[in-house]
Amino acid sequence: RIEFSGREFALAMDPQQRLILEVAWEALEEAGINPKQLVNSLTGVFLGVGPNDYAKLRMNADRAENISAHDGIGNGLCFASGRLSYVLGLQGPNLAMDTSCSSSLVAVHLASQSLRSGECHLAIAGGVNLNLFPETSLFLARSHALAPDGRCKTFDAAADGFGRSEGCGVIILKRLSDAVADGDRIWATIRGAAVNHDGPSSGLTVPNQLAQERLIQQALQNVKVTPEQVTYIETHGTGTRANS
Repeated sequence: RIEFSGREFALAMDPQQRLILEVAWEALEEAGINPKQLVNSLTGVFLGVGPNDYAKLRMNADRAENISAHDGIGNGLCFASGRLSYVLGLQGPNLAMDTSCSSSLVAVHLASQSLRSGECHLAIAGGVNLNLFPETSLFLARSHALAPDGRCKTFDAAADGFGRSEGCGVIILKRLSDAVADGDRIWATIRGAAVNHDGPSSGLTVPNQLAQERLIQQALQNVKVTPEQVTYIETHGTGTRANS
């Protein structure tokens, strides 16, 4: 059970923070872990967090006197992850990050590295994104990033943008040897990963194909797997003409 004062919880806290608390708790229970037993444990929190639309709505309120001291910790991105560690009493690494569409995957990558290095013994990793500020859709539409019909036509010659959505997802990670020793139900294993940046390209939001090719090669090398051994691929595609 998670408790907050009425005003802080109902008015000042970004709904993304509340959603992370709920979904993280559910993920721990699904993993067979009692959240109350993690106090003072080396459990890390690694979260990808989308732009804080709620803060814009709060700070643009007609009456400045309605803005309270709670708005700071209720809307800072670092508090989205920090509150989870605080509520559960976790003492491992704690990171909130925004790398746009890759935020959640980067969070999982950093969580895996932290586990391998021994910084933490358990990791809570995931991401959240809620669309609460209509003006964000306006500038995306004016930059031709949104499909007029709301459909994302990834890898299609008719690609003309994507459709915005919301969501929250959290996974619980352990070193494989620890999960086996503890008799945990293992859904999947992360063999390895790689992260880079496109660097220079023809535009800030335009992909660098060579950089992305090197990233895939690096990921395969990290896990000592050849392309022929890969039997399933899941991709991210914005459905825009530049990114497909």
